Amino acid sequence: MTDPKTDGTSVARRALDLLSAFDVRSRRLTLSEMAARCNLPVPTAYRLVKVLTEWGALERGSDRRYEIGRRVWELGLLADVQTEIRQIAAPFLQDLFVATREAVYLAVRQGKSALYVDRLTGRVAPKVYANVGSRLPLHATGVGKVLLAHSPEDVTEDVLAHLRQYTPYTGVDQAKLRRELAVVRQRGFARTMQELDMSTASIAVPIFDSDGLVESALGLVTSDLRKDLSRVLPALHVAAQGIGRSLPPRHGDLFT
Repeated sequence: MTDPKTDGTSVARRALDLLSAFDVRSRRLTLSEMAARCNLPVPTAYRLVKVLTEWGALERGSDRRYEIGRRVWELGLLADVQTEIRQIAAPFLQDLFVATREAVYLAVRQGKSALYVDRLTGRVAPKVYANVGSRLPLHATGVGKVLLAHSPEDVTEDVLAHLRQYTPYTGVDQAKLRRELAVVRQRGFARTMQELDMSTASIAVPIFDSDGLVESALGLVTSDLRKDLSRVLPALHVAAQGIGRSLPPRHGDLFT
């Protein structure tokens, strides 16, 4: 006989997996696409999607594609997304944006993704880049590479074992990426060029806390692929150092 508790947990996990099928690059999905991404039979996915839609977690368009519903957005507004580090970093992000006029992003590592906790952009922001609360891959973003370079070995190995190619320029060779991460640690910054999408480049630096640990990263993203981003490195380092010096000694309280 099936254990109701175990069965309920399984159903809840599958429903959450279906919601997790959406990301910044896939905001609208068909039922079949969701089922394929979650490795679920279409009939099973259909039953769960029906419940999620009735509750408001998903909304179905006239083209039969689904998107995240307003109910999830309303709940998201209640989330305390790294409030303390955002407050600490805010003036430094403002100064950096004024100095560079490029999109500024602050991120922390959450599992195998870069969680974007704050951003500051002008009227024209890079289209595919993250909103606050978005998660993007560690191996294909500037802030992600910085965070990956300073991650525990087990996290790094797990990420390297599941590299996804987003563009022809995404680094998916494990040996090459491992060497690149070593260079990131050595020189103190990471760069990307058309690795997440074909229209952006980025540069990022680590934020060291008072214990010398890297729990967050600061980056700039530009749509001008001809721009020499190395020219903004001094301003980026100054901002990152300012944030790091302002972090409280007990870094763990910020990122739990």
